[in-house]
Parts: sequence; C-alpha cells; structure tokens
Amino acid sequence: MSDINRREFIKQTLGSIGAVTLGSLAPKVTAKQTQKFADDRIVLGPSEVDVSRLAIGTGTSGFGGNSAQTRELGISGLADLLVAGYERGITFWDSADQYGSHPHLKEALEYVPREKVQILTKTHATNEREMRADLDRFRKELGTDYIDILLLHMMTSGNWPERMQGTMDVIAEAKEEGIVRTHGVSCHTLSALKTAADTDWVEVDLARINPAGVRMDSDVETVSGVLDWMKQSGKGVIGMKILGDGRLVNNLDNCLKFALDHPSVDCFTIGTESKEELFDLIERIPKVTG
Repeated sequence: MSDINRREFIKQTLGSIGAVTLGSLAPKVTAKQTQKFADDRIVLGPSEVDVSRLAIGTGTSGFGGNSAQTRELGISGLADLLVAGYERGITFWDSADQYGSHPHLKEALEYVPREKVQILTKTHATNEREMRADLDRFRKELGTDYIDILLLHMMTSGNWPERMQGTMDVIAEAKEEGIVRTHGVSCHTLSALKTAADTDWVEVDLARINPAGVRMDSDVETVSGVLDWMKQSGKGVIGMKILGDGRLVNNLDNCLKFALDHPSVDCFTIGTESKEELFDLIERIPKVTG
C-alpha cells in the first residue's frame, strides 16, 4: 500500500494507535504561515544540494529488494510515475538498495536529464569493502556517475558511528571525488537520531516525523527537539513517515500542514503508487499552507 492510498483507512483505523486524534497530539510548531508548493526549491544541508520540497518515495513497505512501488508498478510503471512528477517540478527521487528501485530510476533517466533531478539512495554496507562495492554497483544500477545524497540506512544503535567508521570514510572519500554530493543517515531509534544530531559527518538526516507520533523514534515533542538541534547545527532534514506509514491517511491535510509548517523539516518524502496520488499531493500542498 502507498502512504496515501485511501484503502488504508478501511483496513487500518486510528484504533490501532490508541484512537489518537491529531488535535490532541498536535505539537507546538511556530513557523511563519506562508504558502508553499511541492516544487519549491530547497537548499539542503551544508553541501547545498538543491531539491524539490516533495520527494517521490519508492519504498513503501520496502524490504528484501522490493517495495509496493516496484512490485505493483514494475520498471516502466514506476519510471513513468517519476517522469510525470519531473514534468510537474518534482525532481527529488528517494530510492534505496533495500527497495530494489535503482533500475526503475535508471529507466526514468532515459527520459529526464540527469542533472535536472536529485537522487537519494541508501546503503546497508557495514565496512569499507562493502561500501566500495555498493558505490560501483549503485551507480551501474542507477545509470549515473554520481549520487546526490547517500545515506547509511536505518541506524538503530546509539554508537553507530563507531561501528560504521570504515563505511563513512569511504563515503567521505567519494564526496571528495565528486561521486557523492552529500551524505548522512536515516535513523530508527531515538538514540541513533540523537547521535546523528551530534555527529559532524552527518550533513543530511532522514527522520520520521508526523503530528501523531506514529512509527516515530519517540514522541513528537522529543523528536522535534532533536530535529531543531540538527537544524541549528546546519544539517539538512528530510521528513519521512509523514502519514505514519499510511495510518494517518484520513488526516492527510493535517499531516501535510504539520510537515510543511515544521521549522526544522526542510523537505519530505512520501511514497505514491499512481499519478493520481502524486498529483493530488501536488495540488494539496499549496492549499493547506495558503
């Protein structure tokens, strides 16, 4: 299922998360209210990678080298979705080795100039040898000489930099060589997220954030505090799980508004499985901020 597939709330109810209401859990976000658009250009992190505010996610229920997008759309279908987004100014493509979506992006690049889109991907490499192999394989699978944003995927321990130092060194070297434009991490525990905020190597963080605290690393106030810390340190913050892995789909507008108004979320990724879903997002974003 995609994050915004309306069939989700038929099968899943807010009862599964304690019958919460967004009104009762809405965090204290104080960003100035201005109209925003999905295709706004965002300068992300200290390396100043220019991305669209909305990223097209390709990893809904992504594991084992496939995802809802790759399973249901196939290479040509997902490529067509990415191209349709590009034609409407959505130039940020979110992929990962875990999703198996690299060949789908490669197909889309047959129709889109490489320099006009920004590709994010993620690695599970745990040492120098694995990371060098991933860099070569990823670029071949993607059909590109460089990767805009490369993240360590799904860190969970608070001491992940100690365990991943060899991997991080190879990525930093790749950045010096122009193979990677910027780098960072995605986290799946509060301790890992706090470590990311305090680690200079992290230029970009992919963080779970939504107004109800669903599928997040901690409660909304705590996570927001860590993201504020990241922003104050000059890091770029990309939001994910904006719709709580589909559990908040019946509060789509509130979730979008929360992410758009959050002072420490630069941009965000949402997985869609059809042009209709993607176009709906593009139309909703300025309406909820207008």
